[in-house]
Parts: sequence; structure tokens; C-alpha cells
Amino acid sequence: MREVLRVASYRFRATFGRIWRGLLAIVLLIGLTGGIAMAAVAGGRRTQSSFSTFLASTNPSDLSVSTYGVNGNSTSGAYSETMTKQIAHLRDVKQVETWIVLIAAPLSPKGAAMLNRITEVNAVGSVDGLYFNQDRVAVTKGRMADPNRPDEFVMTAEAAHLLGYHVGEVIPYGIFTTAQESMPGIGTPRVQPHRRINAKLVGLVTFNSEVVQDDVDRLPTLVLFTPALTREVLADAGRGAGGATYYALRLDHGSRDIAVVEKEFVGLLPKGAVSNFHLTAPVEAKADRAVKPVGIALDVFGFIAGLAALLLAAQAISRHLRAGSDELDVLRALGAGPRTTVADRLIGVMGAVVLGSLLAAGVAVALSPLSPLGPVRPVYPSRGFAVDWTVLGVGLAVLIVGLGATAVVLAYAGAPHRVARRSRLARPHHSTMLRAVASTALPAPAVVGVRFALEPGGKRTTVPLRSALVGATLAVVIVVATLTFGSGLQSLVSHPALYGWNWTYMLNPSNDVPPQALALLAHDPAVAAWTGVNDTNVDIDGQSIPVFFGDTHPALTPPILSGHAIARKDQIVIGAATLAQLHKRVGDTVVVTLGSPRDAPFDIPPTRLAIVGTATMPAAGYPSIIADHTSMGTGALLSNDVLPAAFQRAQTNPQPILNGPGLVFVRMRPDVSRAAGLADMRRITRAADRAFAAVPNGGGEQNTVSVLGVQHPAEIVNYRTMGATPALLASGVAAGAIVALGLTLAASVRQRRRDLALLKTFGFTRRQLGATVAWQASVAALIGIIVGIPLGIALGRQLWIEFARDIDAVPHPTVPAIATLLVAVGALVLANVVAAGPGLQAARTRTALLLHAE
Repeated sequence: MREVLRVASYRFRATFGRIWRGLLAIVLLIGLTGGIAMAAVAGGRRTQSSFSTFLASTNPSDLSVSTYGVNGNSTSGAYSETMTKQIAHLRDVKQVETWIVLIAAPLSPKGAAMLNRITEVNAVGSVDGLYFNQDRVAVTKGRMADPNRPDEFVMTAEAAHLLGYHVGEVIPYGIFTTAQESMPGIGTPRVQPHRRINAKLVGLVTFNSEVVQDDVDRLPTLVLFTPALTREVLADAGRGAGGATYYALRLDHGSRDIAVVEKEFVGLLPKGAVSNFHLTAPVEAKADRAVKPVGIALDVFGFIAGLAALLLAAQAISRHLRAGSDELDVLRALGAGPRTTVADRLIGVMGAVVLGSLLAAGVAVALSPLSPLGPVRPVYPSRGFAVDWTVLGVGLAVLIVGLGATAVVLAYAGAPHRVARRSRLARPHHSTMLRAVASTALPAPAVVGVRFALEPGGKRTTVPLRSALVGATLAVVIVVATLTFGSGLQSLVSHPALYGWNWTYMLNPSNDVPPQALALLAHDPAVAAWTGVNDTNVDIDGQSIPVFFGDTHPALTPPILSGHAIARKDQIVIGAATLAQLHKRVGDTVVVTLGSPRDAPFDIPPTRLAIVGTATMPAAGYPSIIADHTSMGTGALLSNDVLPAAFQRAQTNPQPILNGPGLVFVRMRPDVSRAAGLADMRRITRAADRAFAAVPNGGGEQNTVSVLGVQHPAEIVNYRTMGATPALLASGVAAGAIVALGLTLAASVRQRRRDLALLKTFGFTRRQLGATVAWQASVAALIGIIVGIPLGIALGRQLWIEFARDIDAVPHPTVPAIATLLVAVGALVLANVVAAGPGLQAARTRTALLLHAE
């Protein structure tokens, strides 16, 4: 063995001056394509974990609670320092910080409160550092406000856009008490604010709950004032300050303590107080699902680039080894054994593989600042160079071991003693297809081109046809699979029913939809169906879950993924993500509760329900700043009959006009245009508003009903962050296929120079030689099309089904027929375009020099 290595190393040093270019090509090919592959996979992993990484950097709370009526006023948050201390002393609470809603608005030059945006832009004040040290906001422009300065504040970019403000402006703000908020002259100079400040907008920020949002959560957005100002307001205005109090809790054992802490928290509330729980874990899960499409796209691209790297590098190694086959024949004639001839070129090739793999790792690290992609990128805590040791380790192992093994196999298969043995044992063989082609009236260049494409040739003209055909087929498979996956994504985005919006419009009231509006819906010829629901949060197996209460056998229901819809009052349909969160499955049972006996009759005692199905839930309900709402896989459907009779009787308002469902879903008839349908719904909402205004004693004039179109969940809102990724995938694969086909054709022409020279002596013209190469390329492309398109469609459909199930959408794959046809046509056209270079090379074959030795 030592002698073999000594001879191989001597040969490497002696021939390095002639072979270094081929080795450098292998190094660069592995380094660039392998580096791109590893960078894409690492970027996909970084993207999919981007929100979790960002969230961890904000010192996040595990649970937040909004409260009203803590001090006996059901319409006010009425911040209570005593309540905060009691929460801090609960057994499983590590830390609690608070903020309050401030009744604050910018002031006009005359001192009037500019209230036109106050419902869209809420002003909040941190009491003890919340958003400054816990649930820290991310600054996207300017700087963070000094918590000790009452004259500085920050706001979101959306709030700045709505209010028309810029960083650096000093804005007069007025702060009002809850008593002033209900005064008739509020918003005019007659009602002066309780406190005035000239606050400087020092920065634009993003809250950790707003990085990935659905349409429901987009508004209201927030303006954040400092603890210094909030404490002054509380000390000055006392119990009359603030519309609600929010408590953010960090727990000893994270989400495991939530159920216990929720019960303990409710036990602290006085009778009549209202609380809504907001869990951080579902927000994180929703954000992870929203960025998942981008991460998956990068992973797919990395997989494609990795296959291209292995395929192209293997072909380059094969060409390099074949280039020295004549010298190996000489070595064998001089007495060199099989080990010596096999090891002759492996030292250089193995060194090139190792160097190329290390270069690939360097390229992957160099490209790492380009990730993560998606909505989290602007607030990601570290966007510099990153080293994903898992990806680099696996990538280096695949490249070095895979390509090293490939080089050994190719060198062994190309050793002179094995080539000679195969030539003695091989029998001339012509496939049935070649005989059929030869018997047709096709011109000679077509017959020869088909033979070149399907037969590897003899000893001196052998070409790697199998790798070429497999490469062409694989390229078509991945291109078609990518297009099919992209088609499924576009279909999902353009069909709201696939993500839970199984209707056309939603009537969204500030209180309830009045009976007058429901009567109009029932007799509207443009309406195909409608159903009303009430949304709230209940405890399911001890976890707070947003739910819809509706009719049994409703006219409209979110799309059912498995099982069936609710048929009895003891049944429940749950979103797939919530079902996983509860560690349940269809057929199991859960216990539903709402409130406690002291809240009677506004409570639901422990009630056991059977899980009969899963559904894709719509994004609908209150914004998360008020209460959690359903979305895609989150939430549940229950029957109104679950509510006790006393609860239902207690819901009867003294003024019947205010009775009705909290939300109404409406599906228009198919022949009703969008404009006509929207006009019809606005007619109904105007009638509802008139009904509210007619309520005596001022009971309903502040209530309105709005009509909403499709409310997109976060996964759909952020799909645009994928940008042109599907097209990029297809383009990258197509480029790789073109390069692979071009290299294969060029190598084939070089290997078949003797055959081409003989054809020239038989009378083939330059045009016929070029046509021969073109036919060879067309046959390879045609085989790739015939085999690759069905496999690509099947792979793309399966990938999309798994992806849709993963994000809790309706798995409805589609096939892009036109795009697939264009792939087939484009493959043939590109194959002939690529064949032009090798065809020209074949036409210029110098017959005399090649046949001189014969």
C-alpha cells in the first residue's frame, strides 16, 4: 500500500501542472454550489426559528391579563397597586409588570382633542417598566424613550403613519379622565384635558406581539408613554385614570403554570370584575407558522442546490478521471497493478473534494447575513455572520463522504483492468427503440443522435449517459414540483375558504347585531346564507381558548378538516393547532368552563364535550389587545345550547334592540358581484345604525355595525415575504439543468470525437453534425420530460398537502397545467439552445488529426 501511495503522490506532483485547472474547476464547483446549498438550509433554519429567537431577546412574559372593574367600576381599568402586589406574591409568579390604557389624544392648536384616530391608535402608559425591560419593544427607527423622562414617547410605524407624525417632532398631547371621556363636548375646546404635555417622539418601535399580525390584530396600534409620565398621571388623577389595566406575568415554569395561575388570578378579582387572558405560547406558535413558508422555501432551495452540487461535481470528477484514461493504459502496460491505477488520480480529486467542501462552508458563513428572511428580519436581534454547526457538519460530511465515495467508485470502474474485462464480456446490444428508430424514415442525423443519447458507446467513446439522463429527469422533477407547490400557495391565498373564511362578509358590531339587521338578511335575495355567532374565551381542560358559540347545524361553518360539524349540544369542533395544544384527538372528550359560580349566571359550570371534528378556523373576533381570537388552527366551535338557561335569560337586554349575535357571517349568491354585495351589506349596516340611534335614553347611539371583507390570518398576510421564491427555485433548477446538460453534451462531443470524425468521412456535413448533437440533446430532454413531469406533479402535490396540514389550512393542491406545459416546451427549446455550442464544436471536428493514429 505504501508503494501505491508513493507512486500516486509522485504522479500527482509530476502531472499537477497539466491537471490543476481541472482540479480547480472541481473545487470551485463544489465550493459555490455546495456553499449556496448549505447557506439556504441554514437560512431556512434561521428563518423558521427567527421569531422564537427574537421573542427570547425581549424578556417575554408567559401570560398577560387585561382587567376591568378591579375597584368596582366595570367600565374602568382602575389601576390597583395592591392588586399588582397580590399577583406578584402568587405561588408560581416570578415577575409581574403592568401598563394602563391612557385616554390620551393629540391636541389641536385650539386645545381640542383630536379623537378621529383614538380608536385606531391607543395610548398606553408603562407603570413599572413593562415594554422597557419586560416584553421589550424593538426600536426600528430613532431610539427608545428614556423611562425617567415624562416628555418622551415612542409609537409604532403604523401609528406614525395614521397620525402623520415623524421621529423628532414635539407633539402636544392631552390626557383625560374616564369621567371626561363620556362628556358630551369631548373633542371640542369645551372639554379641556386633565393634563397637558409636550411630548417628543423619539423613536418608532415594534411590540413583540405585533411582528407577525393578522388583519384582526392590525388595529388598534399603540403609542407608548414612559413610566415617569404614567406614575405622574396616576398620582394626579387617581382612580379616574386609565381605561384598562394589563398585567404581564413571567412564570416560574413557563406555560406549564398557566392553568394554575389563571385560577389563582381569578380568585383575586372582586365580584363583577372582568378579566381576559392572553397566552404568549399561541402568539409564538402563530408567528412560527406565518414564517414557515419562507423557511420551507429556503430548505427546498437548499435541497435543490445540494442535489445540483452533487450531480455537477460527480460529473466533473468523472470527466477529470476519464481525461487521464490513456495514461492509465500506459501505466497498466508498464506493469502497474489495479491499486496503482485506481489511486493514480484519486489524490488530486480527494484533495479537491476536501478543499471544495471547506470553501462551501466558508461561502455558507459568508452568505449567512442574508438571513433570516420574512417579517422578523427588521427586528431580528443579530443579523451578522452566523455559524450553523449542524448544517455545516452535515453538509461537509455529505460533500466529503458522498463525493469521495463517488470518486473512488468512478476511479475503480474506470480502471484499465476493469474496462478491459468489460469489453471482453460485453456483447453488442442495441435497444428495441434504436432498432425502431433506425427502421423509420428519419434522416441520418436523427438516427445517429438518438443512438448517441441512448448508447454509452464503446471503450474509447464511452460517455456517462445514465448520469446525464438521471440529471435531466431530476431537474424536470424538481422544477415541476416547485411550480406545483407554488401553485398550491397561490391557490391558498386566492381562495379564503381554504384558510377558514367560508363566507363573503362579516357584520362586526360594537355591541351586537340588532334583530332589524337579521330580519333584512333573512329576506335579502342577494344573500345565499348567513349565521350568527358569539365569540369569547373559555377554559378547555384548564387552558384559555377563543371559541365561537353558534347554532347546531348552522347554515355556515368553518371548513371541516376531519370528523364532522356540531350536531348536538354535547359536541365540540376544535382547531388542529389547539387540538395538539390540548394533547387530544378526535373522539376524545374535554371539559369546558367559563368563570366561576360567583359569576353566575354568567358562567358555564364544568361541562364535558365530545370532540367530533377539526376545522380551519377564520381570523375573526376582538383584537388580541382585548382578547385572544380564533385563527387558522386556533380556537373551537361550540353550540349555544352549552350555555345554561339562566345564562341565556340573563343575556336578554332590557332594550331588546340591542339583543343579537356578536358576529354575523354572510355568504352572497354566486351571481352577485363584489360591488353589489358590498353595497347591499352597507345598506343593512346603515339600517342597523339607525336602529341603534332610535334606542331611547341614549342606550345605543354610540353603537355601530361595520361590514368586513376577508380577514387574512398571519400566515396569509405574510405570504408576500416569500417574494419570488417559487420563481427563484424554478429558475435556479432550470439554470442548473442547463449547465448540467451543456457540460454533458460538451463531454459527449469530446468523447465521441472519433465517431464524429468517422461520420464526417462518411459524408456528414457540418450542419448534419450539428443536427446530430441537437437530436441527442432533444432525446435526453424528452426522456426527462416524460418521466419527470408526472413524478414532479406527484411530489409537488404531496409536499403541498403536508405543508397545508402543517399550517392547518384546507389541503387542496392544484396543478399548474400551463406552467407545466411551458416547462416541457422550454426544456426542449433550451436543450437545443444549449446543444448549439457542442454542435458547433462537433462541426469543426478535424478528421485528419483524429484518425491519424488509426
